[in-house]
Amino acid sequence: MLKKYKYALTNKLQNFLYHLIRAYSWTFRFRVENEKPWLEYLKQGGRILLCCWHQQFFSAIRYFKNYAVYNPALMISKSHDGDIIAKIAEKTGWHTVRGSSSRDGGRALRAMIAHMEKYGFAGHVVDGPRGPAGIVKAGVIKLAQTPGTLVVPFYLSADRAWYFKSWDRFMLPKPFARVTLRYGEMLDLTSGASEDDFENQRVRLEKIMLPALHI
Repeated sequence: MLKKYKYALTNKLQNFLYHLIRAYSWTFRFRVENEKPWLEYLKQGGRILLCCWHQQFFSAIRYFKNYAVYNPALMISKSHDGDIIAKIAEKTGWHTVRGSSSRDGGRALRAMIAHMEKYGFAGHVVDGPRGPAGIVKAGVIKLAQTPGTLVVPFYLSADRAWYFKSWDRFMLPKPFARVTLRYGEMLDLTSGASEDDFENQRVRLEKIMLPALHI
């Protein structure tokens, strides 16, 4: 009985947070830049892996519902916070794979690769659920090895925002802020056979993305 009560309470909380996020996000004066190139590549049968910093993902939640038709996937950690985020992502139309570098990461990564092979579209938070901030983890490069996959970093900025005192300095745009979602260029991060090749691609992506991180 207690378990059913907790489940019902959690489900109500998740529904409330989902609708709260969507309502709050509607106040943003939203602008999107450089979306067309990668979206055309996806529609033509290519594979796209979108990636961002943990700091900035919140602002994209409402807009990313537009991509539900393409069956996107997202890897989310197995934690209490992850449970809530996963339900919100699923309500937004994203398939969730549970796991992280610290828990069930290998299994989750294999599931993400299988999804990429079947549907060709996924998203990834490059510094994971716990950071450290500004360090791109290896998972995104492993996913990028799926044949035909191009990586597209995206960045969010706001003319007015709060930055939390968390490990990632989480960004929350203020109500009615001007928010810009900007997509970077499509990147081929296929690495060679050696560990050096793999690490070079990881560092390459990190250098490209770092200038947009507010730390």
